[in-house]
Formats: sequence, C-alpha cells, structure tokens
Amino acid sequence: MLQEQLLVVISLLFGISMLTMLSQKLKISYPILLVISGLLISLIPGMPDITLAPDLVFLIFLPPLLYAAAWNTSWKDFWKLKRPISLLSIGLVFFTSATVAVVAHAIIPDFSLALGFLLGGIISPPDAVAATSVLQGLKVPKRVVTILEGESLVNDAASLIVFRFALAAIITGQFHLGEAAKNFALAAVMGIVIGVAIAFIVYQIHRFFPTTPAIDSAITLITPYIMYICAEHFHFSGVLSVVSGGLFLTFRSSELFSYESRLSINGFWETLIFLLNGFVFILIGLQLPVIVSGLGNYSVWEAILYGVLISLVIIVVRLAWVYPAAFIPRWLFKNIRNSEPKPNLKSIFLVGWSGMRGVVSLASALAIPLTLAGNPFPHRNLILFITFVVILITLVLQGLSLKPLIRLLKFDGDEKESEKFKTLALRIRLAESALAYMDTNYPEETQNHDTYKRVRDRYERMIEITKRKLENGEDNQDDSSFLPHYRQMLIELVHIRRRELNYFRHTGEFDEELIREREWELDLEEARLKN
Repeated sequence: MLQEQLLVVISLLFGISMLTMLSQKLKISYPILLVISGLLISLIPGMPDITLAPDLVFLIFLPPLLYAAAWNTSWKDFWKLKRPISLLSIGLVFFTSATVAVVAHAIIPDFSLALGFLLGGIISPPDAVAATSVLQGLKVPKRVVTILEGESLVNDAASLIVFRFALAAIITGQFHLGEAAKNFALAAVMGIVIGVAIAFIVYQIHRFFPTTPAIDSAITLITPYIMYICAEHFHFSGVLSVVSGGLFLTFRSSELFSYESRLSINGFWETLIFLLNGFVFILIGLQLPVIVSGLGNYSVWEAILYGVLISLVIIVVRLAWVYPAAFIPRWLFKNIRNSEPKPNLKSIFLVGWSGMRGVVSLASALAIPLTLAGNPFPHRNLILFITFVVILITLVLQGLSLKPLIRLLKFDGDEKESEKFKTLALRIRLAESALAYMDTNYPEETQNHDTYKRVRDRYERMIEITKRKLENGEDNQDDSSFLPHYRQMLIELVHIRRRELNYFRHTGEFDEELIREREWELDLEEARLKN
C-alpha cells in the first residue's frame, strides 16, 4: 500500500516537471496548465481517486508557501502600501463573504445565510501562489505586483477567520458580532506577536551561532512550521504568524547569511516551492471525480450553474470594490492626496481582474465537517463543487486573459525609465564607495602597483560612463550593442572552459576534486553573467 502511494506521488512529481516544461514551451503560466491537466487526468477511466486532506494542505503546504512569498516581499514596499493592501485583504474579504452569502441564499434552495457566509469565507481570498505564478514574467507595474502579493499574504487569515466563525454559527446556531470582532482582532494580533517573537529568536540564532549553508537551509525550512503550529496551538492565526515572521526576517536578511548560505538557500527554496506549488495545483484538478460523486440530490448541471453564477459575482464584486477603495480615501483625506500619486485607472482594473483563487479555498471547503449533530452536513458536497468551479473559472479565465489584457492596456514606460535611472544611480554610489575605500586603505598600492591601479581605473571609468548615460538620458552605442555581445562572448568562454574540464575528467589528467572546484567557479561566473 505504501509503495503504491509512493509511486503515485513520484509519478505526479514527474508529471509536474514535464507539464511545467510544456507550459514554458506554450508560454502559459504553469498553475493554469497543471489544474487543467489534473482535471483531464482525473477523467481517464481507471484512475484512482486521489483526495486532498485539508490538514495536509494547512500544515504541510501552507507554511512554506506563505513563508517563501513573505520572504520575497519587500517590507518597505509592503508597509508603504499597507492601506490598499488592507482594504483588499480585509475589507474586500468581508464584503465578498457578505455578498456571496446573500446571493447563495437567494439562488440555492434551502441554503441558509450562515451557509452562505461559510461559502463566502471559503472563496473570498485570492491565492498567493496563483497571483505570484501567473504574473511572473509579465510586464506589470511594480505597485500592482506589490499590492497583489501583499493582499494574498494577508487575506488568507481574514477568510479563514470568517470561515471559522460561520462554521461555529452553523454548529451552535448562534452568532454574536461583537464577540466575533473581538476574537478576530485577538487572533490576528496574537498571531503577529507569535510570528515576530519566533522570528526574533531565529534571527539571534543566525547571528550569534556558528552555522553552515546546510544548517541555515534547514532552519529556514523549520521556521515557518514552528510559527504556524505555535500560533494554531493557541487558536490564533497561523497564517499571520508565518507572514509577519517572514517579513521580519526578510527585512534583516542581509545580516543573517553568508554568500554561501544565500546561494544554497535560494537553490533549495526554489526547488521546494516549485514542487509544492506544482503538487498543490495538479491535486486541485484531480479532485473532480471525488467532488462530483458526492453531489447527491443536485445534478452536475445545476451545480455548474450555481458555480458559474457565484464566480461571476465574486469577479464583479472585486471590480466594484477596487475603484471606490482607490479614490474614496483620496477624497476624504488631504494627506493621501499630497503624499500619493493619482490612481491609474488601468492599474486599478488590473488589480481588480487579478483575483485568481487557489488551494486555500479548496482546503477550507474540504475542512467542513462530514456530519452535523449526527446528520450529514447540509450542502457540503455542493459547497465543494462550487468552490472547485470558482477556482477553475478564476484561475483559467482570468489567468489566461491577463497577458493579452496587459498588452491591451499598454502601460507606459515611465516606471521602466525610473527603474533604469535608479539602477544607474545605484551603480555610481557603489563604485564611489569602492573608490573611497581604496583611496583610504590602499593609497600607496594604487599609486605604485599596476594591478591595484587597474582596479581603481576600472571603477573610475564605470562612474564616468554611468554619469554620461544619466546626463544624456539614453543608452549609447556601448550599452545597446557592444555590452550584450561582449557578455555573450564571456558566456561562450565559460562553456569552452567547462568543455575542457569534461575532457580532463575523462582523461584523468587532473584530480576529480580539483575539477569540481573549478566547475563550481565556472557555475558562479556563468550565474553572474546571466543575471
């Protein structure tokens, strides 16, 4: 039995790798292709039913995925955009949950308002993984990306709290708004406190204890699980614990690791997140037979109709929310008008359209109890099916349409020019600091030794060329044609040397250990040239 399950897991991981390569070939975001592929695979006769346990998602998958998303988020940008992020991640979650509750209660027979809130809490949060993966590689304004990533980090906590309160109301038959608000605030605040406290301890461990790249990688893997489990043990928000702790450590990441640890950790997490993301999204598609088999009194077409209608509702609700949320605070507060640029209508629409749902929604639906007071939980399988349809429609429809939509919106190049200007300015500052250090610490060497003098001349030329580019406001012939060609030549030289190393490996002229050391140097050099 264990061997069969292991074979299924390994087969899925292999399939994920193949499908991801296909997605790159087709230029389609891999979560979209994986969900569709999982759906098609599930329809093959004789395929075993694969169930997605909610505890497995919440405990195994969610902490590292959230931690990685938080680690790649700039705390400075996140805090700067805290108002739009909060309006989306908290305000929109509650507004969506309430709207879905009313609509579901109206269109589905015998579907109570409490069940509607339960469904709303499940499908209200866009998915962190879906947003990041679908937008990757697209030319999207930085502000839009930061808002969407920040929203998807926080909204899971708000939606899970709505889900828990709605579930408690259904089970007990009682709901007190004041108590719910107090519990929400307590769960959020204490989740943040626990996450930051654990992150501070981890920070001190990294700083004051001798570590190796392997130990650093292991600690970064263990940390999000400790944050999540500790917060959930005390019935606080494990999601906010992981997010707040991840942001705390991100802000101080430059103080924690050596260059060796950073290289090791980046490679380790890139592989881990790729496998977790792929596994989660293909499992979403594989859930269909299990969900359909449990529909009971509802026909598939009825369930599809409800799912499509509610999908349209959450898409429209999001679009209806983002415009007032962008403009009303500016109308009410003068300091916002003075400190922030005028909202861009195209960017607002892009934020409104980027509401893809994902694994947290499905895991929440699967977490609904099977029974209630000894009887089957009302409409449980219908809620599961609607959730699946919402994920499929938002991920596929909105995800596939994002690329042509961005091309149609034609975002101007002002932000790109600004980023180019900042890049050049940073290059000057770094070169000037290097020159100042050499003049202070190696004055005689730079005057008397050709090797030192060449290094100093190199930095002087770098400053001179970069300042000239800043003054002209455009790239000269060197950058537009010479530098790319020159870099390509350097990469080719790396390949030539690597080919020669392989020759020496076969002839045995040099020791294998020595060859591996030179190969590692070539890998670092190629990574620097290509990035």
